Order: sequence, then C-alpha cells, then structure tokens
Amino acid sequence: MTETNHDVPVLVGHEGNLDGQRWMLRDALVLGRVDDCDIPINNRQVSRQHARISPTIEGVMIEDLNSKNGTHCNGARITEETLLNDGDVILIALAQKFVFLSSDATLPLDFEDLSPPMPDRRGKLLLEKRSRRVWVGDEEIIPPLSASQFQLLEKLFDNKGRVVPREELMTGIWGQDGAIEITNQALDALVRRLRGRITEIDPDHVYIATVRGHGLRLDNPPAD
Repeated sequence: MTETNHDVPVLVGHEGNLDGQRWMLRDALVLGRVDDCDIPINNRQVSRQHARISPTIEGVMIEDLNSKNGTHCNGARITEETLLNDGDVILIALAQKFVFLSSDATLPLDFEDLSPPMPDRRGKLLLEKRSRRVWVGDEEIIPPLSASQFQLLEKLFDNKGRVVPREELMTGIWGQDGAIEITNQALDALVRRLRGRITEIDPDHVYIATVRGHGLRLDNPPAD
C-alpha cells in the first residue's frame, strides 16, 4: 500500500517560537538547542541535544537525551523511552510545547482547536480534549496535567455537575480490569494532586467537591 501524508504521524509546534510548525515523523528527529538538530529550539533552558522522537515497529517513541531540564509528556517527566499516543502534549524543558498526532489526517484545520480559551466555555474552568489543555480563568495549567489527572477531570467535566460514583471514576481512569487492583486511597491521592494543581491558580474555590457516601462532583463556576 502506498503511504500518503495522512498515514504519517505528525509533531506540531504549539506556542513558543515554533508555534504552528509541523514535522512528518518518517525518521527519527533530534530536538535540541544547536542548529544541527533536526528541530532546533533557540532557548537556553534546552540542552544541546535534548530529546529524540523515533518511529518504531511498536509506534512513535520519545526519549530524553540526559537533558538538564527534562522532557515532559502530559505533565510527567519521562525517564525512559515512552510510547506516544494521539494528542499527547510534549514539553521540552518547559520552554517549547509540541502536540503529537498519530497521522496528518487528525490535524485540525488551521490548528484552531488548540488555540487558547474558546468563547463557548461552560464555566471558569475550561478543558480542551484534543490537546489535553486546561485553563482556570485565563491562566493555563502548566506543566499540563498527567494522563490520569486529566482523565479524572475530563470524567467530571463531561458529567456537568453530576455526582460521579467513585467506582465509575476508577473504571474510567484505570479500566475495568485495572480498577479491581486500585484502592480508594489511590483515587484519593489522585484527587488531592489534581485539586492541588487547580488550587495553584485559584485557591478561593473548591472545584472538585466530595459528596460523602456518593462520589465526586465538579463545581465549575461561571466565567468572569
């Protein structure tokens, strides 16, 4: 079968100096500060050769090249070769953001759905699913939430103030089989971390309310 551009994974620069630029991931690409890198990032926080993104039989992998300030994927600093999934957000030294798309066919027109806060937001807290970005008011949560934090917030966000049972949340985050092995304490710890990230921006409102004996509810106040 002949490969088309739509079959090729894409890395898209988002915000920073490389905003809107994109690279087809047919071969391994090195990201770093020096000009001879495949993707040069002109920022002193970035190491000379910072990270590598490589297509493999298993999928597209990202690895940090012993950089000083780290490489983050969906808010978590990576310490080993990591498989990328569609929509993953990559941060290089917290200096340049990229979004990984599994193919060019998933690239939004004009990249509009990765733009900052949309006018039809439901409340003060805004969640953008494709790029896994979250804003509280006009301030974005940086670095991004981890995958599990985002999944928890997304589940609450989609239920529009409904009290979501703990079991439903655990299944939504860890899957039916995985939830069996997860304790209530693990969910509580995840909730605390997510609350902490939101509180860093808005300490005056409790967005994630615990309804004892029932579950959790997102209290998303109107935007200012």
